[in-house]
Formats: sequence, structure tokens, C-alpha cells
Amino acid sequence: MKNLFDISGKVAVVTGGSRGIGAMIARGFVENGARVYITARREKELRETADELSALGECVAIPSDLSSLQGVQDFAAAIADREKALHILINNAGATWGADIDEFPESGWDKTMDLNVKSLFFLTQQLLPLLRAASADGDPARIVNIGSINGLTHPHMNNYAYSASKAAVHHLTRHLGGDLAAQGVNVNGIAPGFFPSKMTAHLLDPELDIGSGIPLGRIGSPEDAAGTAIYLCSRASAWMTGQMLVLDGGMVACSG
Repeated sequence: MKNLFDISGKVAVVTGGSRGIGAMIARGFVENGARVYITARREKELRETADELSALGECVAIPSDLSSLQGVQDFAAAIADREKALHILINNAGATWGADIDEFPESGWDKTMDLNVKSLFFLTQQLLPLLRAASADGDPARIVNIGSINGLTHPHMNNYAYSASKAAVHHLTRHLGGDLAAQGVNVNGIAPGFFPSKMTAHLLDPELDIGSGIPLGRIGSPEDAAGTAIYLCSRASAWMTGQMLVLDGGMVACSG
């Protein structure tokens, strides 16, 4: 029963890895001995994060724009040029849009759906050969899709495309988990609640005291994000696939 949470020596990709939950997971992987590729659209921010994490272990920045199929294919090709096998894919890159229902634009809907759902699916498709190559008896390759509690309960915000896209991510996780199980690839997901990120910055004003409304009394920490991802990518979860783990301090449980 030793080393159940060991991910040392594994190769991982974290999309949206320059900040927020993606950077938290990337750091946890690097500090626990994985070689981690992070990608995001803003090159300066991405390279700054990679430089910071490289002081702790192996982290490589590959800038990309995953909002288009061509961008997805180019990024997958860049990984394939560097690695013969990929043990872990964290599909974290995402976007959101807020507008009243009478004013919600098609452009905001399409941007959110394309990055949060379409690109997630096609990046998974493009990297499947490398994931299959990394699978070993008793230790499948892993895909972890980052959903949201907004895809489970009413978000009480006007982020219609985001909540719909995350519900789609949750179901796609179940679908892929069932289909890829026999191919040596486990697919699970995390549905986070409130973590510090650019996407939630407008909700995390100290005067709002968001943590006081969470049953466990605080927002999520880097250790919470990284620890859950490490569990899903280690031997400890080898018999688990097609599942979503809610990581929200108890908010969904108390949502009524």
C-alpha cells in the first residue's frame, strides 16, 4: 500500500496552466516529480509561470491558442515532437462570459462553448495515441477534465454559456470514461467551487467574504486543487473512471 499517490517520473500536460487552478495543479505535479508541460494563450504570463515552477522541478511552457481546431492540432503536435508517451492530461483551459439573458451575445456563447467543450474534446482526441502509449498494467493513463459546480447547481449569475458548458464537460467525462476504459485511459473530472483565479476575481473582494458562505468556512487552496488532481492521476484512483469529484467545501451538498 505504499506510494499510492506517487506521480514521480510521469509526463503531464496542463492546459490553462499559467494561472488559477491550472497553475496550482501544475505546481503540485512539478513538486511531486512529474515533468509538466503547461500551455496558455498569453505567452509572457505562461513563461513567467514556467520559470517559477522550473525552480522546483521540470516545467516546460508551450504557448498555444486552443480556441481553434488548428491551435489544438498544433499544440498536440508540439507535445508529440517532445514525448513518446503522455501519462496525464489535465483539460483545464476555459473561458466565461456574463450578460443578461436579453443581451447575451452569440459571440460570447460560441467563445465559451468552443474553448470549454469543443477544444477539450479535440485535444483529448489528438493526444490519445500518446496517452494509450503511456498506459501500464494497473496504472492507466489519466485524463482529468475541470468542470465546475456551476454545471451542477444554479450559479446565481448570468453566466449561461459557462454553466451549460460545464454541465457538458461533466457528461462528456462520463461518456469518455466509459469508452476509453478498455483502452487503458481513465477519464475523471473535478468540479471546483470557489478558488482564487482571474475568473472569480470579481467575487473574491474581501468585503464580500465569500468564504463565510462556504460550509467549510474558506475558499479553495492550491493544496486542495493539487491534492485532488494527484489522487486522480496516481495509483490510488486506478479503478476509478467516468466520475466527477466535487471540490467545493460543501457548497453543493448544502445547495438544497
